[in-house]
Amino acid sequence: QVHLVESGGGLVQAGGSLRLSCAASGSIFSINVMGWYRQAPGKQRELVASIDGRGATNYADSVKGRSTISRDNAKTAVYLQMSSLKPEDTADYYCHTLTYGGNNYWGEGTLVTVSS
Repeated sequence: QVHLVESGGGLVQAGGSLRLSCAASGSIFSINVMGWYRQAPGKQRELVASIDGRGATNYADSVKGRSTISRDNAKTAVYLQMSSLKPEDTADYYCHTLTYGGNNYWGEGTLVTVSS
């Protein structure tokens, strides 16, 4: 079992920046990929960014160039730095991890609201 807790959400003006953090605990040795998803009201949950055990990253086109995902070497945390935020970035942001055994774990989410 992996337990994920997000922090760093809040209200920010358009054009501003935000850093989301996710702390992992439990069976962290089993963690392979860590990432962030988001879900806006009335929309499906979508991938924002992910980073695998070798440090390879993947970004949604909508945030590419405006966001940076990183993780610590101990796999206990993953971060998402977002800049030039837009109102359409408003969503609940969820931390996610995929273990080497193929199990998915989710945090409870943190709300990001971007005002215009």
